[in-house]
Amino acid sequence: MAKRTVLRELVLIGALLIAGCESSAGKGAAIGSLGGAGLGAIVGHQSGRTTEGALIGGAVGAGAGYVIGAEQDKKEAQAQQSQIQAQNQAAIENANTFYVNVTNSNGSVTPVRIVKQGTVYIGPRGEQYAKLPTEAELRPIYGF
Repeated sequence: MAKRTVLRELVLIGALLIAGCESSAGKGAAIGSLGGAGLGAIVGHQSGRTTEGALIGGAVGAGAGYVIGAEQDKKEAQAQQSQIQAQNQAAIENANTFYVNVTNSNGSVTPVRIVKQGTVYIGPRGEQYAKLPTEAELRPIYGF
């Protein structure tokens, strides 16, 4: 009777741990402890040591689950950091990108993308300007 009580308590504790965990490491430890306790109880039952087997299995399972979950947490954090860096880079590029509209002889408009790098403005063909070029400066190159 005491063996079943211990197993029930282990299962209940494991279920509560899973429900309360926000990290993969915590969930992995909880799931590992449940699985380990179950396997330990099965193996321990064959030798007449169900409780000890469940406790040892639960401890080993918790450790293994924690290690696996912690690695998943690390990968998720790295992916999130990469996403933040990409968003920051895009914001910087947008802040340093300008469009100058060049009106053509037929009335159509050609937008010319100019990128500021340091103190220099660079046109689509690699030409450099000391200041943001005007429509008149760009018309001979990009207009018609």
